[in-house]
Amino acid sequence: MPVAAGLYYFAHENDTTTLPPLLLIHGAGGSHLSWPHEIRRLPGRTVYALDLPGHGKSDAFGEQTISAYATHVLSWMESVGQYRAFIVGHSMGGAIALNIAASNPTRVAGLGLLGLGSPFEVPHDILENLTNPAMVSAALNQIKALSFSPDSPPRLVEQVFKRLIEVRPSVLRGDFLACARFDMRLVLEQVQHPTLIIAGARDLMTPLRYAQLLSKKIPGAELRVIPQAGHLFMLEHPRETAEFLQAFLQHHEYFL
Repeated sequence: MPVAAGLYYFAHENDTTTLPPLLLIHGAGGSHLSWPHEIRRLPGRTVYALDLPGHGKSDAFGEQTISAYATHVLSWMESVGQYRAFIVGHSMGGAIALNIAASNPTRVAGLGLLGLGSPFEVPHDILENLTNPAMVSAALNQIKALSFSPDSPPRLVEQVFKRLIEVRPSVLRGDFLACARFDMRLVLEQVQHPTLIIAGARDLMTPLRYAQLLSKKIPGAELRVIPQAGHLFMLEHPRETAEFLQAFLQHHEYFL
């Protein structure tokens, strides 16, 4: 994978389109692999998927605020010459996308907010356990339990969990701390971008009511719900998630 502004990224480039690219931002403890190939290689689109600092193949340290992560994403966009993008983020990544839309609106062509809450309800014991080496395993198991629906294939659960345990506990705690500090309720009504919100009906990490609140507060936002899906619904139901994104992009492509 190439690197720019210190961030590794996956690139699926399509030279036949003049539309702004799709920029994918993963959630806490994730990487570009948090996005299935159905989304990373969305037909007819140029797609980039980043590894945030301290995640995946990106070096440096993770951050502890959403705004700090947003600064890295904007620096990456500047470095690769992409002034404007349709930004899609999952969970913490959605918070980063929303932060960029509020603070740098001209850099955003549209928003995809997946599994997002504002604010998040971060369990206090996860933060506490991630600071204690003897309790990291308990924190990881709790995150695992909150991330999937009961119907998720065991092989998928173990595959994602294997990646999660490779993340440094300090990075993971910084991510959850950033989420715990995130709250943009007072500016949601100022968001003027085309916005797609996708939620899993059985999401235990950010329950459906959070997505419903976002859809009511962000003007013109569209809400799509995937039944029987948990927090990592884009991995549980990749084709359905990709179809929602593609339909939304096609609907708004004349405005992008």
